[in-house]
Amino acid sequence: MSLVYAVALASAQDRFLAHPGSALAGLFAVQAITFLAVRQAHRVKVAPVPALIGITLLGGYILVAVLAPILAPFPESQIVGAKYAPWGAESLLGTDNLGRDMLSRLLYATRNTITIALLATILGFVVGTSAGLLAATIGGWVDSALGRLVDIAMAIPQLIFALLVLTLTGPSITALILVIGFVDSTRVFRLVRAVSANVLALDFVEAARLRGEGYHWIMRREVLPNVTAPLLAEFGMRFCFVVLFISSLSFLGLGIQPPDADWGSMVRENAALITYGEVAPLLPAAAIAVCAIAVNLTVDWFLYQASGLRS
Repeated sequence: MSLVYAVALASAQDRFLAHPGSALAGLFAVQAITFLAVRQAHRVKVAPVPALIGITLLGGYILVAVLAPILAPFPESQIVGAKYAPWGAESLLGTDNLGRDMLSRLLYATRNTITIALLATILGFVVGTSAGLLAATIGGWVDSALGRLVDIAMAIPQLIFALLVLTLTGPSITALILVIGFVDSTRVFRLVRAVSANVLALDFVEAARLRGEGYHWIMRREVLPNVTAPLLAEFGMRFCFVVLFISSLSFLGLGIQPPDADWGSMVRENAALITYGEVAPLLPAAAIAVCAIAVNLTVDWFLYQASGLRS
C-alpha cells in the first residue's frame, strides 16, 4: 500500500503539493494501515470473507476521507456547470442543484461526515465510559445521582433535544459535536455501568480492594480490560448511529451548513431529482448504507477475535 501511495504521489505531484496537509495525513493513514496489516497478517489471512470486505471498505472510506481534497476533481463549493447536468466526462456524476460537481461534493461529504461522527463518538465514549465506571465503582449517592441525571437526559428524544440546542446555539460544527457527544454518552453510560457492575462482583476485584487499591486503579486495571469486548461492539454501533444522526440533522437543515457538504445535506439538495428518475440523491444514501455495513462487518470480526472464540 505504501508503494501504491508513492506511485500516486509521483504521478500526481502537483495535486499533492497543492494540499500538503492532506498529503501528510494520507501518508500517515497509509503507513498506519500498512503497519496494522503486517502486524495482524496471521489473523487477516484466516479472516472470513465478510470481515475482509468490511476491512477493505472501511480502509477505503478512511483514505477517501483523508485524501478528499486531492482526489476531488474540483473544489468543494465551486460551480462547474449548469445545474443538474447529466453524467459526463467533465463531471462523472453530474452536477447538483447549483451546478457543483457531485463527485467532488461526495468525496468532501465523506470527509466531513466521517470526521465529525468519529469525534462525536469518541467524545461520547470518553464521557460515558468515565461516568459509568465511576458510578459502578464508587456506588452509593454518586451512582444514584449520575443515574438520575442520565435518566432525565434519556427521557428527552434525541432528535428533539438536538434540534432545540442547535436552534439556540446555532448549527456550528463544535456545537454539533458537543450535542451528539452528550446524547451518545448517556447510552454508553448505561452500558458501562451495567457491565462494570458484573465485573465488580467478581473475586479478583474484591482481592484488589482488600490489598488497598484505590478507585482509579480498580477502574483502570481491573474493570476496564474486562469490558473491552462489549465496548468495542457498542463503539461500532454508536458510530453508525451518529452518522445517521448527523445526516438526519443536515437533512433538516441544522447539521453541517452550506457550502460544506455532507451526506444528509446532499440528499436534501438533490431530492427533486428523484422525480425524474435520477440516482444522484441515492449516491450519498448509498454511502451511508455501505459505511454502516463496513463498520459492522469489521467490528463483528474484531469482537470475535477479542472474545477468544474459535470455530
